[in-house]
Amino acid sequence: MERKIRVAQYGTGKMSVYTMRYVYEKGAEIVCAFDINPNVIGKDIGEIIGGENKGVIVSDAKKAKEILAEIKPDICIVTTMSLLSDVEEPLMMCAELGINAITTCEEAFFPGNSNPILTHRLDEMAKKTGCTITGSGYQDIYWGQLISSIAGSTHKITKIKGSSSYNVEDYGIALAKAHGAGLTLEEFDKEVAAADRVSDEERLKVIERGEYAPSYMWNVNGWLAQKLGLTVISQTQKCVPQTYDKDLFSTTLNMNIKAGDATGMSAVVTTETKEGIVLETECIGKVYSDTECDRNEWTIYGEPDTTIVVEKPATVELTCASIVNRIPDVINAEAGYIPTAQMPDLEYRNDVLNAYVK
Repeated sequence: MERKIRVAQYGTGKMSVYTMRYVYEKGAEIVCAFDINPNVIGKDIGEIIGGENKGVIVSDAKKAKEILAEIKPDICIVTTMSLLSDVEEPLMMCAELGINAITTCEEAFFPGNSNPILTHRLDEMAKKTGCTITGSGYQDIYWGQLISSIAGSTHKITKIKGSSSYNVEDYGIALAKAHGAGLTLEEFDKEVAAADRVSDEERLKVIERGEYAPSYMWNVNGWLAQKLGLTVISQTQKCVPQTYDKDLFSTTLNMNIKAGDATGMSAVVTTETKEGIVLETECIGKVYSDTECDRNEWTIYGEPDTTIVVEKPATVELTCASIVNRIPDVINAEAGYIPTAQMPDLEYRNDVLNAYVK
């Protein structure tokens, strides 16, 4: 592509500060931006990024369809919520208009195993209009491609075990609430943990209705299974509250979390496969104390055993860089809802983004 890639930004919160700046620094441009927050509607995106004005004003999300239809950007970056049902409106809007879309929504990474009905609807519409919809972010590399690459150097695998922690303060109120931060232990058990105390048959019915609330690793395990050519025969999830022995103030929730109450949760997903390889993955999202930091650790058991640890990853920046570096792959991909497991491995973009578009 000879011209600059034209990008729409849907959601101008914490993540967009990086995605929009990275878009410009990779030689593309933001042509429109949307939000529902009256405090940012009407602002120039340059003010949000922390630089000079760009001549692009944040519009009310209610006007998104009209503006997108007129401007027709090459791709839309959606950085709002964590569940596919929460980002259905902007993703379906893009699909209907034939505009490629990529989102940081964690469930969107591999939504077919948690919300197959909505995934199918998005896939059908995107195929009809000739665009691509996908999800990416931190997990694309650090819970996905990094693991599949290590697997490529392993003779025999019996088990893959992963654990990753992140500070929910970095991602906004919707994510913090989804992790049960601020709830009492009784509230957590009723509102979060109880959903997984069901039989496999009951869980399947909930999934088929599009009402399941997966932890991030639920979708990651599906992605890994597809990438590694594994056949899933069963998958379970268990959510456990995280606590701290002192009060913690959450700036995101704007509340004091009392000692002993839930600061977030650990979610463990166990996947059994026809090939005999077990995936056991854990994500720990919580409000951090002063002494805690992000950590990503994975072990592949087999011949040989291999462990990789990433200390203090800059999870927000890595998420946003992954989104922006994925843009050419999304534009180049076939039409439909295409998980990144079906795209080329994510690469560093040394040149301007449009140089990688076929």
